[in-house]
Amino acid sequence: MSPPLRQLALQFAALIAVLSLAWPYYGVRGEPLPWGGVVIAIGGFGAVLATLSRQPWWWRLIHGVFAPLAWLVAQLDIDPGWFLAAAILLLLVYRGALSGQVPLYLSNRQTALALAALLPSPANGHTPRCADLGAGLGSLLRPLAEARPDAHFTGIENAPLTWLGGRLLTLGQANLSWCWGSLWQASLADYDLVYAFLSPVPMGDLWQKAKAEMKPGSLFVSNSFPVPDVAPSETVAVDDRRQTQLYCYRI
Repeated sequence: MSPPLRQLALQFAALIAVLSLAWPYYGVRGEPLPWGGVVIAIGGFGAVLATLSRQPWWWRLIHGVFAPLAWLVAQLDIDPGWFLAAAILLLLVYRGALSGQVPLYLSNRQTALALAALLPSPANGHTPRCADLGAGLGSLLRPLAEARPDAHFTGIENAPLTWLGGRLLTLGQANLSWCWGSLWQASLADYDLVYAFLSPVPMGDLWQKAKAEMKPGSLFVSNSFPVPDVAPSETVAVDDRRQTQLYCYRI
């Protein structure tokens, strides 16, 4: 079962467990269900199931508050069209979170400067090339392209609204290409450095792709999320507020 379906199944199990006890009890007494108390019980049991199944803390919190918040929002009598509009907007921006559990993370200028130092200098007529997989709004590549005008940069993004925003923000930067598409379909063979700021989930598969496609001597860099069970060639500590760690893997 995929992780999203697993979380839905867990929340559904909490719903069924509570209702299977509440409905007979209040039905025999001839009383209506006290939905306020019922949804709190569903949230509490969902949090217990998430704890027993060893879910990360944020999933325990989500399961605990989902049913109570859904019930509270239902009391506001909001037109359903607003929920549809919100869902479409979220899909346009956070498509990666739905399709590959990759949320939108924005890299900062300090990280860009650290990558500028890792990218090799031009040699023998070769222009260094760098790709950002899941480039978001170009928050990394825009300052990086300015810092290294001697190199060429490619941003790859598959969330429609985010891609459009990045495309507009990168107009006029001659050494920066902005591409629509999946990082899994993009070839990594031509790049001297490939950067990713994704999530722990895809790192194992992405490393296999990098090893298979990137040329010897090139560098794969992951922001914050190391490749599981693989020791990095180098770890770069970025001097920023969140103490970013760049895990570097030499091919």
